[in-house]
Amino acid sequence: MITGQTVLGAYFHAADEDTRPIDTLPAGVLTHLFYAFATCENGRWQLPPWAPAHRAALAARKQDDPGLRIVLSIGGWGADGFSDAALTPQSRADFVEQCLALADGFDGLDLDWEFPVSGGPAEVTHRPEDQHHATLLARQLRAGLGPSRLLVAALPAGRLQSAGPYDPADSYELAAFAETLDFVNLMTYDFGTGFSPVATFNAPLAEVDQDPLEAGLRRWNNVTGAVDYYERHGVPRDKLVLGVPFYGRGFRVASAGEHAGLYQPQVEAVYIGDWRDISRDLLPDPAWQRHRHPVARSPWLHHPGTGTFASYEDAQSIEERAAYAARHGLRGAFTWHLGGDDDEHTLLTAMTRPFRPHA
Repeated sequence: MITGQTVLGAYFHAADEDTRPIDTLPAGVLTHLFYAFATCENGRWQLPPWAPAHRAALAARKQDDPGLRIVLSIGGWGADGFSDAALTPQSRADFVEQCLALADGFDGLDLDWEFPVSGGPAEVTHRPEDQHHATLLARQLRAGLGPSRLLVAALPAGRLQSAGPYDPADSYELAAFAETLDFVNLMTYDFGTGFSPVATFNAPLAEVDQDPLEAGLRRWNNVTGAVDYYERHGVPRDKLVLGVPFYGRGFRVASAGEHAGLYQPQVEAVYIGDWRDISRDLLPDPAWQRHRHPVARSPWLHHPGTGTFASYEDAQSIEERAAYAARHGLRGAFTWHLGGDDDEHTLLTAMTRPFRPHA
C-alpha cells in the first residue's frame, strides 16, 4: 500500500477513439490519471474496443510525464457483473485474475462498483450479501496487486439514487473497505440529478437551508456533508480525494419561482453538457441569466424562455472546493472528467492550484 502522496487526478472517459484530452494534457499537472472503463461482457471483463489507441497515447503521455500514475478503472454507472464476481471465493479469484491481466502496464486498479446492495440502476444485479462481498473482493485485489501498485475505489456521496433515498453505508462496510484502499475517490457530485424532484445543484459545497430535501438527507447531500459523513464512518480524511465535476446538470422547471428556477419542481432532466459546452454555448448567450449561491458556492443559469435551469461549476467554484480539500487535510482532488475542460485547461488549473500555491 502506498501512502502519503497528494492526489491530483482526472478520469479519462474512454467513450470513443478520441485521444486529444490525453495528448494535450500539460506535463506535471496531474499525479494520477484514471482510465475508464473496463466492463463485463458475457461474464468476461474487458477493455473498450479502442483501448489499443488509448494505450498508445497513455504510454506516450507517461514518457513525457514520468511522475504520472495511470490507473485502470473498472465498472462505472450501469456496469453489471460485480455482484456475480464477488459472490464466491472462486468467482472473486477469477475476477482478480482477469483484472490483473487487464491491468498489465497500468499502475493499479480503481474499483468503481455502482453500487453494492442498492442504489445503482434497477437492471444491475444486486444482492444483500454484496456489502461484505465488496470488502472481500477488495482484499483479494489488494493481495493480487502487491504493495507497489495502487488499489483505489470511487465511492458515492449523493443521497438520491435510482430507488430514492440512499445511504452509502448500506452498500459498503466503509471503514473496512477503505482500510484496504490506498485512497478513496469520493464522488462529491451528482447531488442533484434526474432522481431529484426539484432543480438543484450538482455539487453544492455546503447545506442550504432552503433546499426542500428532507433534513436528514440534506445534511449529507453536499460536499462538506459527504466528507463529514465518511469521516464519521471511519474513513480518515487523508484517504479522501475530493471529486469535482467538469460537467453540468440541467432541468426543465414548472416555473421560475422566486430564485430563477432554483428548488422549483422539475419536469424533466435536460442535458447541458460539459464545461467546454457551457462556456462556449450558454455563457455568451444573454438569454441565459447568471446567478451564484452564497452558501452552495455554485453558479447556475436560468433561461426564462425555455424554463431551463442549469447547474455547473466554473473556475471559481472548482478552486473553492479544492481549497477546502487542501485546507482540511484531504488527500487531494480529482475530476470527472478530463475531456470536459476547455482547451486552455481552465478548470484543471483551478482544481490543482490550491495544492500548488507557489507553482
